[in-house]
Amino acid sequence: MYGRKVKLRFFFIILFLFSLILSVFLILKSLEENVVYFQSPSDIQLLEEIKYKKIRVGGMVKENSIEVSSEKINFIVTDFKNEISVVYSGVVPNLFAEGKGVVAEGYLKDRSFFEATKILAKHDENYMPPEVNEALKEK
Repeated sequence: MYGRKVKLRFFFIILFLFSLILSVFLILKSLEENVVYFQSPSDIQLLEEIKYKKIRVGGMVKENSIEVSSEKINFIVTDFKNEISVVYSGVVPNLFAEGKGVVAEGYLKDRSFFEATKILAKHDENYMPPEVNEALKEK
């Protein structure tokens, strides 16, 4: 019914589509394992169960909540509805301060305690490094 050329072309189209679908599936599957989800303290309070997987908690650093010891930094992240205590060992970014935005990446121990492995300080669109700000004031 169909010629050899048509059958061969149809076979290559099917093979190409199968390869494309398989490639997209494998890429999405590998990304799924590396994706870290961002959640606020209110989102964490609504979790049905605590899973030991890496997540990011974001919000504002509560005023007067930063406690620095020789090995760890304890602080509270709030979204002005709920709060979560965070403990972190390491160097914090320069922008990390009370009343500023922060994203902490790590592992949730329970609904009110988070152990961070990385701290990412957030800034607004008006942020300017202090050196640049001083240089502009001098001019």
